[in-house]
Amino acid sequence: MKLLNVSGSPHVHGNESIKRIMWDVNIALLPIFIVSLIFFGLDALFVSLVSVFCCLLFQWLIEKFLLKQPTTITDGSAVITGLLLAFNVPSNLPLWIVAIGAFVAIAIGKMTFGGLGKNPFNPALVGRVFLLISFPVQMTTWPKANAIFDMAGVAAATDATTGATPLALIKEAVKAGDMTVLQGLPDYWTLLVGQHGGSLGEVSAIAILIGGIYLLCRRVISWHIPVSFILTTFVFAAILHLANPAAYIAPLYHVLCGGLLLGAVFMATDMVTSPMSKSGQLVFGIGCGLLTVIIRTWGAYPEGVSFAILLMNAVTPLINKGFKPKRFAK
Repeated sequence: MKLLNVSGSPHVHGNESIKRIMWDVNIALLPIFIVSLIFFGLDALFVSLVSVFCCLLFQWLIEKFLLKQPTTITDGSAVITGLLLAFNVPSNLPLWIVAIGAFVAIAIGKMTFGGLGKNPFNPALVGRVFLLISFPVQMTTWPKANAIFDMAGVAAATDATTGATPLALIKEAVKAGDMTVLQGLPDYWTLLVGQHGGSLGEVSAIAILIGGIYLLCRRVISWHIPVSFILTTFVFAAILHLANPAAYIAPLYHVLCGGLLLGAVFMATDMVTSPMSKSGQLVFGIGCGLLTVIIRTWGAYPEGVSFAILLMNAVTPLINKGFKPKRFAK
């Protein structure tokens, strides 16, 4: 009876596991979840719970009855997909649409390819883009964030009305040639804190950065994709802004608005759908940044992060071939 499997060196041992990494990501998403509850209330809670529950349910059903294999819902990956999908939709999205998005994310974006580690595209983004194309009105009707506290720390009134996101306002102003629309844009402090309209997970830059720092400290992600993604967006947007300040917004606004930080930290860094080598990751991040600004500036949609990451997911196999990591001891 063969008790040992002997293989060539090097022999490396570590305490990392898929389950630990997945749950570290879930922990990093908690600040964003808390901020979404503060600004969008129970609606954010219901959307998140339905999204996570449906992702777990659909993965369990597919593994048990279609693939007939042991369930893996406890590894945390389906929870991540559910949370990221919820963070990419408005808080007033009907729950039945959230359930459809969860089905597409898990059944089509993940399990069709064999499950975790085999999917070429980020499942949450597959679900989000499907919903955006299929339900454009519901996916672009944004409730305004609740004004919990004003700058003086005094409780302010709750505003439950709907309104455009900052990126939508900018797109409207450029299209109409009326820059007076931009007077309604939130300032940088508001973008950092999160008191403005948008998806659950894109309103507070501070909450996203807290989660990103946690992932970096836990070595779940490296700096290469987030930094190259954000820096490329900033530089490209700065060039456009310097060329024509009246037509193109300031670069820092590009970084803080919309889903760029959420995408750069939590979705572009998905180890399954991003390149393996550090140089490949830099190329991946640069491509995401360029595509994001191009789509935001000249595309039909005001936001371009989801499309940019999915397009670069498709290019990842080519990047892996062109930027192979060095062999050990070479």
